[in-house]
Amino acid sequence: MNKKDKLLMILMIILPWISILFIGKKTLKRFLPGSIFMSLYLIAEGRFAEKKKWWWFPYSIKPNVLAEFPLIFGPFLVGSLWILKYTYGKFNLYLLVNIIIDSFFTYFGLKWLKKIGYVSLIRLNKFKLSIVFLIKSFVLYGFQVIYERYFTLSKNSLY
Repeated sequence: MNKKDKLLMILMIILPWISILFIGKKTLKRFLPGSIFMSLYLIAEGRFAEKKKWWWFPYSIKPNVLAEFPLIFGPFLVGSLWILKYTYGKFNLYLLVNIIIDSFFTYFGLKWLKKIGYVSLIRLNKFKLSIVFLIKSFVLYGFQVIYERYFTLSKNSLY
């Protein structure tokens, strides 16, 4: 990995986190568990995808570290926070926003990432990748619903 690639990976992680300054503590506290859960889910998915050869990253950051680490802990984690902030409780809007953002990534962002040599789809076409993203949208929303029900119940039982 050359210096330009390393800089790109660092920026991919850091730039989204700058926006967290504007999200608010309450939002961060409320939606960070779901976003972290999704990040862990993405790590597991990345390991699975690696074995199934869904996509390929031509290099890894370090041994035993997924090359998609900058995407997971940069735009995906922070993006989940922002999407939940503005759409949670409005499932149809949540789904629409996710479909738009995921489609943009799949059909434009992925093209750019392939062009710079960061990732290539192998056994997964763009439509199948869109389905994978849609499943993740349901998983994130479902986790947040369950988390809030459990957290609210446990919080109320303390009083």
